[in-house]
Amino acid sequence: MQPAAKTRTEKVICLNKKAFHEFEILTKYDTGIVLQGTEVKALRMHRATITESFARLKNGEVWLVNSNIPHYAHGNINNHEPTRTRKLLLGKKEIRKITDKLKDKSLTLVPLKLYFSGPFVKAEIAVAKGKKLHDKRESIKSADIKRQLSRVKI
Repeated sequence: MQPAAKTRTEKVICLNKKAFHEFEILTKYDTGIVLQGTEVKALRMHRATITESFARLKNGEVWLVNSNIPHYAHGNINNHEPTRTRKLLLGKKEIRKITDKLKDKSLTLVPLKLYFSGPFVKAEIAVAKGKKLHDKRESIKSADIKRQLSRVKI
């Protein structure tokens, strides 16, 4: 008898719901994130926001800019800076794919969520294209229609 495969539980810390409304998501990537001392403890308290953040390519590396992880309440003078730029961990091939996709001027790199995968903090980022106003209206209409149909079928 073979032992059961270990599966990691995924606990979502924060979502970027605004990204799904503002952008059309093309491809998603799961990345690690480099954190300092008390940032993990603050994240365990689900105290983070990524709604105003974005990801940027710089010197062949991917960086998460303007994400907010507030100070840990029980920390000391060595607390982290809340809105510092954090490095995202990706393989060279994935970074190369992302840079090739971002050469098109209308695409951007957007963080979608932060989550725990076992003991590790992960970030999900996506290559996305900005929606125009009429696209946003169409997506709202289609969501309303789906919601109404699901109510009728019940």
